[in-house]
Order: sequence, then structure tokens, then C-alpha cells
Amino acid sequence: LQLVESGGASVEPGASLTLSCHASGFTFSSYYMSWLRQAPGKGLEWVAGISGPSTTVEYADSVKSRFTISRDNDANTVLLEMNNLKSDDTALYICAVARGLGPSSIRGQGTQVTVSS
Repeated sequence: LQLVESGGASVEPGASLTLSCHASGFTFSSYYMSWLRQAPGKGLEWVAGISGPSTTVEYADSVKSRFTISRDNDANTVLLEMNNLKSDDTALYICAVARGLGPSSIRGQGTQVTVSS
């Protein structure tokens, strides 16, 4: 079972980025998937989640209207489109199965997003 994130970069405030997470080793389409983030010196924060058939999509208040989560079950991939990035969005972005916050949660290694002028 593996989750591999990509797409992180260093960008200026106001920029856009799309992160990708490729999953393998399990029936991807059956699982709710989430994006989490961990800012320097802070705990893990749930950012967005999407159900297997994409019928339920949820966001943290801090990213609502700026971030869009989507998935391609044929490609075993979940995406996070991020617009109007702010310095507070600087973090390691991590893909997870389900909500991903529990101690035994399945998470990837993450991809770094840095927003700075």
C-alpha cells in the first residue's frame, strides 16, 4: 500500500499549484481520501476530503473557495488544486486514506509547498 505525492514548489503569494497523489496497493475507488498539511512547528491539519465516487467533497474553512479536491479513480490519483496561495499555506502537504488523522492512518511522505515573496 503506497501513497506518493508530487507537485509541491516554492511560489509567490497569489500563485496557483496543483498537487497530485498516486495510490497503489488497495482498491482506491472504495476509499474516502484526504489532503492534510503540516506547517513548520505545527500539528497535522486536515485540509480537504473526497468520497470514493466523488459525491462528497469537504474542505477546511481555511481553504474553502481557494482549494479544489478531485480524483480520477481510473488513474488511482487524487488532486488538490490550490489557488490564491497565501504565506499561511506554507506546509508539507500529505495525502491520506480516510481522514488521515489517527495514529495508525495511512499517509504518504508529503510534498512541500512554500509561499513567499
